[in-house]
Amino acid sequence: ELRRSPRAIEYFKGRDVSGEIAARFGLGYAPDDWQALKPAFEDYSANSLVETGLVIDRDGKRYDRFRDRVMFPIHDGRGNVIGFGGRVLGEGEPKYLNSPETPLFEKGRELYGLFQARKAIRDQQTAVVVEGYMDVIALTQHGVENAVATLGTATTPYHVQTLLRMADNLVFCFDGDNAGRKAAWRALEQSLPAVQDGKDIRFMFLPPEDDPDTYVRRLGKDAFAAELSRAKPLTAFLFDTLQQEVDMASEEGRTRLITLARPLIGQMTAPALAAMMQRRLADASGLGVVE
Repeated sequence: ELRRSPRAIEYFKGRDVSGEIAARFGLGYAPDDWQALKPAFEDYSANSLVETGLVIDRDGKRYDRFRDRVMFPIHDGRGNVIGFGGRVLGEGEPKYLNSPETPLFEKGRELYGLFQARKAIRDQQTAVVVEGYMDVIALTQHGVENAVATLGTATTPYHVQTLLRMADNLVFCFDGDNAGRKAAWRALEQSLPAVQDGKDIRFMFLPPEDDPDTYVRRLGKDAFAAELSRAKPLTAFLFDTLQQEVDMASEEGRTRLITLARPLIGQMTAPALAAMMQRRLADASGLGVVE
């Protein structure tokens, strides 16, 4: 339906999405019609359409979940479409709508764009995690092909484990505003049980006025790569954040640092990295040993 909708085509053109990239990600359009899917299925009344989140049954009426939205298919690791994301054209809420959890689609286990990015992730031994579909698409359009996004949910340990099986380096990329910092901290908390010795997890913050989509379109691949190279290691991000919350000039503040850091380090299953973080905590707090 995309090629039949000038509004949808104009939206993607306005975001600098090429036809090649649109085809690579299978971008589409859901018409502004309550039952636009009906001609596509032999039996529009089949229960499987409800189970997979394509249609909604309510008060005896059945209608398409996605209407008047540009569509982003979500693929599993084998390239099968298991769900969709849809962005409203014009005004309307919610701005982004995802398929619900289904027997095929579990948001905490899937990453948008992973099927398309997996070769680049393995070749470069680095995965970049961003927050939105258009971030992944814009980065790919501009030559950063190892980017994936979470699917309307926070990062999970399973996401981290999946990516660290493919690459030695993982970089979380967030906006530089308060919301981005909070999302980064949640990603750090979820990464601690999954990080392994010999693997490197870092956190990258763009200027507050940018997200990866706007940044790479405005400044290009090389500028984005330069920001990537300045990404903060997990240990530095953890300690910098905690030390900003306490008064490091007082014994009470340094004691508070121990209280905050110890449970986080205790979640780690990477023995060498955990031991190094214990030593860093001991040095920062002024104690010889922190158990």
